Amino acid sequence: MAVISLRKSTCQLFQQGGARFDPLRVLSSRFESTEPNFGIMFDIDGVIVRGRTVLPFAPEAFSKLFDQKTQQFKIPSVFVTNAGNSIRQEKADKLSEWLNIPITEDQVVMAHSPLRMFNEFHNKHVLVTGQGPVEFIARNLGFKKVTTMDQLRHAFPALDAVDHKRRRAAACAFEKYFPRIEAVVLFGEPVRWETSLQLLIDVLLSDGQPSAAPEKIVYPHLPILACNMDLQWMAEAVMPRFGHGAFLLCLENLYKKVTGHELVYTALVGKPSEITYRHSEHVLQEQALKIGLKKPVRHIYCIGDNICTDIFGANLYNKYLQRARDTEIISQVQAQNIGHNSRSIDNLLGTEGELKGATSCYSILVETGVFSRTGGSNVSLDHSPRDFLPVENSYQEPTFSTENVLGAVDLIFEMENYKKNDQ
Repeated sequence: MAVISLRKSTCQLFQQGGARFDPLRVLSSRFESTEPNFGIMFDIDGVIVRGRTVLPFAPEAFSKLFDQKTQQFKIPSVFVTNAGNSIRQEKADKLSEWLNIPITEDQVVMAHSPLRMFNEFHNKHVLVTGQGPVEFIARNLGFKKVTTMDQLRHAFPALDAVDHKRRRAAACAFEKYFPRIEAVVLFGEPVRWETSLQLLIDVLLSDGQPSAAPEKIVYPHLPILACNMDLQWMAEAVMPRFGHGAFLLCLENLYKKVTGHELVYTALVGKPSEITYRHSEHVLQEQALKIGLKKPVRHIYCIGDNICTDIFGANLYNKYLQRARDTEIISQVQAQNIGHNSRSIDNLLGTEGELKGATSCYSILVETGVFSRTGGSNVSLDHSPRDFLPVENSYQEPTFSTENVLGAVDLIFEMENYKKNDQ
């Protein structure tokens, strides 16, 4: 994997995701205005913290972005995490505690945040999986008829049979009256994988009515909305841990093994999906307005530790921005041909208004999480989500690489000539 060193001259052109990156163009743009025309998207796990431990240099990095006198950010900053088992306010409170500066929920983008825009599913009866307050999260996103995995296993006690101590052989008398499930929402990895995998397959095979064995397999299956595609993530352990992407991999392979059909996602949100980056840009542009910037953010810098999600996703979005400059409307057919799942970003996010304006998105890889210089070469391109394969090597090459988040912030300031204009 080619990683761009900071020792490279800023006059050089860098290759990123099939696009030419010209630092001189970035530098020259800084002299057009005394206010910043750039914003930063931060990953959290592996960039700011590992598990519950704040990484060195993270508080110092954010002290350069935050004005203690005005108690607001000097640079538009948002936090984009693939976590899907908590609410934004909870994550904002944790960030405030870790970084010693106030972070608002409006600055946080969770893996599930874009689901607010999936209005066509909000009135359907959905089964939600994950851990934490998943029912509250679903209702907060707009879903009105919600069933959790625990509620489903209590309604159909004979289905959960792997753990002998939890087996309840007696069927519920009201099983046949249970309202048909119309869609599945996967927020994050559950605690008991065997229970969720079994009951999800049951629901898909029975077309949402697991009270009786299906006479035939209905295909295409029920709509599935999945968040967080991270195969691995970095906690306190010395090696990466399995993420929701690993659970999805199990579900995909079990469904294909049982039915002979491919499991198809109606939508995949969270990094590296361009939908999530488009939504995150919308949030970033709103932050720019809130701190008083008169012009939209033009350059986005995405700082992450995971090549297969953070870097891949930022590079995909940079490619999207290039296409958007070439044409005002990207048709659904074009979108599918270039790797979108099944939805047009522009059609989906048109309801968010026109708070857009970014022309480029640059990826910065830090070495404090999933990626390390010694172990990074062992990361296979196949670690990327199935629906985004095949992956070109160039899409997993960061624009820049730094040791930590403080180095990344210093690099951005240098590229944008911000120190000179900030005095």
